Amino acid sequence: MLYLASQSPRRRQLLEQIDIDHRPLDVSVEEVRADSEGAEEYVSRVARDKARAGFALVAAEEGARVLGADTEVILDDQVFGKPASDADAHAMLRRLAGREHRVVSVVWLVDARGEASVRSESIVRFAPLTDEAIAAYVATGECQGKAGAYAIQGRAAALIEHLSGSFSGVMGLPLFETAQLLSQR
Repeated sequence: MLYLASQSPRRRQLLEQIDIDHRPLDVSVEEVRADSEGAEEYVSRVARDKARAGFALVAAEEGARVLGADTEVILDDQVFGKPASDADAHAMLRRLAGREHRVVSVVWLVDARGEASVRSESIVRFAPLTDEAIAAYVATGECQGKAGAYAIQGRAAALIEHLSGSFSGVMGLPLFETAQLLSQR
């Protein structure tokens, strides 16, 4: 049985999109970047911690496998997590406006045989945005709970000038890479 160490409805929908049978697990891991930790190291560690925490819950079950994933928006080595407030979301989007940033997704698979991971990096460029356009987007509420304060699969799509990489990776689970990982183990 495959478990997803996430309560994210987007990640569950993405796995369903490629017909991957799974069950969600509710895990809680600390998502705080250490001072000496690089941005990409942080993303990988959080994803691995989620997978390990999930596997600890189901390790006694024969054939249990657990996916853990993390996706973060990175600009100039600063990790843009989920906004704490509307003001925080506005500030994030103001910094992203008119610029390219990276979206890094890392997926870990943990089972009784060991651990393996895959990584996806996408480049996203927002169009230049006015404060009014940012405020209108923030007012939709869509930005809450989203890394970098935006949902590419939602209204933010109209704000994005260019995407190079994985659309599903920006959403939170790179499907090509995840499918490859699952097929190899």
